[in-house]
Amino acid sequence: MKMKALLHSVYVIYVALVLLGIHGPVQGRLLSAHDKPSPKNAAATARWLVSQNSWGVLNTISGELGGAPFGNVVSFSDGEPGKGSGIPYFYLTTLDPTARNAGKDQRASLTISEHPIGTCGKVDPENPTCAKITLTGKLRYANGSPKEKEIAKKALFSKHPEMKYWPKGHNFQFFKLDIENIFLIDWFGGPKPLTVDQYLQAKLTEHAFNL
Repeated sequence: MKMKALLHSVYVIYVALVLLGIHGPVQGRLLSAHDKPSPKNAAATARWLVSQNSWGVLNTISGELGGAPFGNVVSFSDGEPGKGSGIPYFYLTTLDPTARNAGKDQRASLTISEHPIGTCGKVDPENPTCAKITLTGKLRYANGSPKEKEIAKKALFSKHPEMKYWPKGHNFQFFKLDIENIFLIDWFGGPKPLTVDQYLQAKLTEHAFNL
């Protein structure tokens, strides 16, 4: 009877979690709200958002549109699994406006939402409890050294294996965003103050969701 009662309790808890929408598939594994850092820890939350996501909206300045901002959905990675650096890397072609824009004006920003991760439950993506981050800086070629290019390659191809087979004739190149400013909202009360140094030095092991 005790075992039956225990199984019933586990089932009730599982159903409650499903109804609350606090778990979902991400990159082949299940995430719950307990994977998310506390809103009190802005740096850990920011790194978690970048590490867990695989795509975002990359905004550049378009000369073709008279200097208007141009947003483009792109894939990115900040490192191999478990080895994220916080620096977003991209695999872009000049057949696409984003890379062409960066060649003329490196100013860019990458916007990422928690919603695709699956840990926002049923709240609207604009709800402050569904975290969002915008990294602003310079979009540059990741070719400062052979080592840097290899880091970018491993980061992207480990998270996006399909990229290995994209057409060679399309001249895809590795890019990275040199971060200069961070805009983060992960709770009520407006954006969290967060410096680039605090962001880059954050530890991804801090995954306690304590309110």
